[in-house]
Amino acid sequence: MTQSPILEIRNVSKRFGAIKALTDAKFTLERGEVHALCGENGAGKSTLMNIIAGVLQPTEGEILIDGAPVKIASPAAAQSLGIGLVHQEIALCPDATVAENMFMAATNRRRSPLMNFARLEREAQAVMNRLSPIDVRKKVGELPISSQQLVEIAKALTLDCRVLIFDEPTAALTVAEAQVLFGIISDLKEQGISIIYISHRMAEIFSLCDRVTVFRDGRYVSTERVSDITADDVVRRMVGREITQLYPEKQDFTERGVETVLSIRNLGDGKRFQEVSFELRKGEILGIGGLIGSGRTEIAEGICGLRQTTEGDIRLHDKALRATCYADAVRAGIVYLSEDRKGSGVFLDLSIAQNISALDLKSLTGQFGLLNAKAESERAEELARRLGVRMGGIGMPVSSLSGGNQQKVAIAKQLAVDPKVILLDEPTRGIDVGAKSEIHRLLRDLARSGIGIVVISSELQELLGLCDRAIVIREGAVAGEVEGDTMTEEAVMRLASGVDVQQQLKAKASTHAV
Repeated sequence: MTQSPILEIRNVSKRFGAIKALTDAKFTLERGEVHALCGENGAGKSTLMNIIAGVLQPTEGEILIDGAPVKIASPAAAQSLGIGLVHQEIALCPDATVAENMFMAATNRRRSPLMNFARLEREAQAVMNRLSPIDVRKKVGELPISSQQLVEIAKALTLDCRVLIFDEPTAALTVAEAQVLFGIISDLKEQGISIIYISHRMAEIFSLCDRVTVFRDGRYVSTERVSDITADDVVRRMVGREITQLYPEKQDFTERGVETVLSIRNLGDGKRFQEVSFELRKGEILGIGGLIGSGRTEIAEGICGLRQTTEGDIRLHDKALRATCYADAVRAGIVYLSEDRKGSGVFLDLSIAQNISALDLKSLTGQFGLLNAKAESERAEELARRLGVRMGGIGMPVSSLSGGNQQKVAIAKQLAVDPKVILLDEPTRGIDVGAKSEIHRLLRDLARSGIGIVVISSELQELLGLCDRAIVIREGAVAGEVEGDTMTEEAVMRLASGVDVQQQLKAKASTHAV
């Protein structure tokens, strides 16, 4: 007899009121395999994973572990069955240390009233060192997003799991960090641990996974061995259509014109970046590339008043701008969309209409300080329709939307104040290929309307395919600029990694030696 799958999903459905997030879903996970789960945002992937992890309960259907039906009533119940989930969205306590976060589940189960912190930190550091030498005594809130993602992964590795679910685990990681994770996944597979791997990155799926299952619109579509299918096949099944052009056609130089919207000269904050200079022209999309931690986000924060600058000059339409806080930047016409969509981009528990109006309540408030709900709704309806937000209505909470539609709401919030410049940090992180294409077209349309757009992206293909030109940041300074024929992955990586500088130093050393 053949051995039963370690995990099997049979005809699982999930309703949220009138909305059906899953319909007769099915999925099997064999022992010691890495199984990719693909689909657009809103396809039902996260809903299914939350059911498996005990966060949600299915409306219909059953779950089998080792061939026997089980009821997974809570995350604790899932962990007792050997199931661990690495969330895409950070689910850590920022005021607790890395070690405390990693062993929180074990701490909750212990019976002793006393905590051996020395032992806790020693065991946590040993696990953390497999991924990165992060000091486990640090508070999680002090770490950048990429390090927090590594802590999330390390937390799962402390569990005695037979099934590990990774939900977009590399979305916030550097290339080097991702490679370390891939090695760990291979080791886990060798140990017989089964892994569900959710990702929109086809290269990862085809290098790591044994099989791939596709969901669309809450329904099961297909399961294939990776060796029997192509990336194009997967994308076609995900979206139910051909995506012939992920990136919209760029404007030529004559269309963009030469008018400078934003001018940055010798900007610095005394800590993370210094002597940063560049210009943003009307109607162009300017990319900012560089390695994670190079200072890209900090520069954007400095421009829009979220970080205090100590030197330099910012000019908007040739007028000096000194933004001491974000409100100053918004009033002047500069808005910023954070890379942390759920932490800073949207208010998940508020309605779509309330999110869209959040930056401009003053214009919607009457003389007695009362909000004009009708005006708020009308503007929200217009912007949601313009951006193609798929929703049940503007009164729905943003948490009910898929990641791609949440991002559209976040952009709509910026557009509500009629900005002259939009700074977007990782605008398509964790978003499926179809939603990415829609966001890219939206940004190009906004550029054609005359808005200056700055896109910070760690995805080289996005940086090169979407942007008209790009500057590259290394160690808090502008390492160079690429445009036209010089916009290649190799050119960006050479600038980001300092290869050219190293070669120049070697050449000088050789000359002096002679």
